[in-house]
Amino acid sequence: MSEKKQPGIWEGFKAFLMRGNVVDLAVAVVIGAAFTNIVNSVVKGIINPLVGAIGTKNLDSYSTCIKEPCTGSGDTATGVRILWGSVLGATLSFVITAAVVYFLMVLPMAKYLARIEARRKAKEGTHEIIEVTELEVLKEIRDELVAQRGQGRAQD
Repeated sequence: MSEKKQPGIWEGFKAFLMRGNVVDLAVAVVIGAAFTNIVNSVVKGIINPLVGAIGTKNLDSYSTCIKEPCTGSGDTATGVRILWGSVLGATLSFVITAAVVYFLMVLPMAKYLARIEARRKAKEGTHEIIEVTELEVLKEIRDELVAQRGQGRAQD
């Protein structure tokens, strides 16, 4: 009896790494990390000053005290605070990131792929018309040949 050799750990790992989705994921992580700097700059340079026109530039300073006494900050803070300014800042960063990714990457790519698909369908559509036309012509030729054979035999 011959036993089939199981692929080794190294071969399995190589196969895993060579899958397209793993490479795509790695590229996405690298691009996302680089993109984070851009988003943080937009939040720090544009959003925070706009919010600062109303209140303070640092959203982290917005909080609500739910258990007195709320004094100090950082490690010396007393009481219990809800730091909703930090949540608001993180939410704004997320929304800005999602908007930029959607409008600068996802939407243009979707339009590009739709255009390619429309061209492909148009190309296939013209082939179908030609094929149907050719098929009809071939049927007509066949019918004509059958009719001619029938007339030739009738004369004999």
